[in-house]
Amino acid sequence: MVAGELVQEHLRADTGAPDDITVGRKEVEADAGEERYAEQTYGAAQTGGAGEPDAKRALELEEEKEAPPDEREVMLPNGGGGGGKGDAEEEEGKRLETRLYRRRFAVLTVFSLYSLVNAFQWIQYSIITNVFTQYYGVTNDKVDWLSIVYMVAYVPLIFPATWLLDRKGLRLTALLGAGLNCAGAWLKCGSVSPELFGVTITAQVICSVAQVFILGLPSRVASVWFGPREVSTACATAVLGNQLGTAIGFLLPPVLVPNTPDDVELTGHNISIMFYGTAAVSTVLFILAVLVIKDRPPLPPSQAQAVLPDSPPEDYSYKQSILNLAKNKAFVLLLISYGIMTGSFYSVSTLLNQMIMACYENQELNAGRIGLTLVVAGMVGSILCGLWLDRTKLYKITTLIVYILSFLGMLVFTFTLDLENIYLVFITAGVLGFFMTGYLPLGFEFGVEITYPESEGTSSGLLNAFAQIFGIIFTLIQGKLTTDHGPLAGNLFLCAWIFLGIILTALIKSELKRHNVNMGADSKHLQALPTDCPGDCPSKRKSNGVQLEPSVSFSRETSL
Repeated sequence: MVAGELVQEHLRADTGAPDDITVGRKEVEADAGEERYAEQTYGAAQTGGAGEPDAKRALELEEEKEAPPDEREVMLPNGGGGGGKGDAEEEEGKRLETRLYRRRFAVLTVFSLYSLVNAFQWIQYSIITNVFTQYYGVTNDKVDWLSIVYMVAYVPLIFPATWLLDRKGLRLTALLGAGLNCAGAWLKCGSVSPELFGVTITAQVICSVAQVFILGLPSRVASVWFGPREVSTACATAVLGNQLGTAIGFLLPPVLVPNTPDDVELTGHNISIMFYGTAAVSTVLFILAVLVIKDRPPLPPSQAQAVLPDSPPEDYSYKQSILNLAKNKAFVLLLISYGIMTGSFYSVSTLLNQMIMACYENQELNAGRIGLTLVVAGMVGSILCGLWLDRTKLYKITTLIVYILSFLGMLVFTFTLDLENIYLVFITAGVLGFFMTGYLPLGFEFGVEITYPESEGTSSGLLNAFAQIFGIIFTLIQGKLTTDHGPLAGNLFLCAWIFLGIILTALIKSELKRHNVNMGADSKHLQALPTDCPGDCPSKRKSNGVQLEPSVSFSRETSL
């Protein structure tokens, strides 16, 4: 279900404050009255002469006592700007201190597991479409909508969901996702009856709303809890949980609910076992989420997080954040290309049972196993891509190569599907899944890099929104083509769109903004300034509380 070219050198992230990061402060100025007072004091000290040390000492003590708070802050032992600079650096060093906590692994594990269950509930109907059509007495397209509803619900709800993530934090958003997932699972338990198809639709709608609070979190969990040398692997692992849920959704339903068209009561009993088991696991994971997941660690894990405010500033504008992303041409290209690739994966996953059954009769179990092969291969691809990005930071070239190989994999899958050799389909589906599913975390991390310092939740949410939009369109069109003209026509339709995605990916201009902050690149040019900077400040690129000077020459990935 649903997460470039050679970097010139790789440096370890310094745990202290890099030279290129400074925090702007308002200058402290003495008013005219304070200046006159200082002149009078100086004059009195001069007339006292050397024989009046006690009087001078008294005047100095009186001056220190009467000085306003802001002035006392700049009256330093060494005097002048040198002492102020030293204290400012010391204070800045404390503020930019970073640390990694063991709790991050617990947060990542719990999130990945309840994301797994949500993905399982998405695909558990589609992979045994023929069973549910017979049990509820509905057509294939009605069962398809139990999958499509996940995509339909996501598009309008992603904007309030990302707003909630930005304003209220990770914990509340995660608990909403886990809680709604649990509620939907229990409601499904009450829908096991041939006349209660409407109840199972309602339950699936609740699970689809839960998904809105889940899909956009991998990048946020990785960025807020993990260091710069492990953030891409953490994001890939979080996405992997969702993929693993899809894999289990391909594997278990055909085993738990075999096709028994002559015994409706047995079919209902088997469906009940699947639903109750899912509800029990969802409940345990919701409790763990309440106990484990926190908004953020006490200290940030990286310099990129350290220079960002702990909470949105007072003048934070979610609308402005969206506008900033819409003006980012590289991100707009990534939105479309990511939507095409992920939407194709959603469509293939939803219609896999129908494609296999059209070419191979009575192969429900193998259809599920082929889906399992597709997703498990993709999980391996996700982890390998995450490790590769953490080691090399080659975001664009990795994304482009994986996109091209996904296109080739889709072509091979398309032209070998009807060769009456189902074992060959296992191999081609595995190759397709390795690259197509492995692309998901690449898109997440690439998006965060080129949109920093915008919120990871906002960029990931928009990427997923476009994925759902393309998923809906592709599933409906490919489903119609598969029904009317066979699987070949539907798969060729996807191949054409994936080829367009290759062209769009090649046009993306790669700027590794977050990586530069972590590595201390372009020293003495990068500044994180408060939004209350006086009007005479030089022009800056404003991004909701953190401003990057436009003079920064962000390091780009170098062509091989």
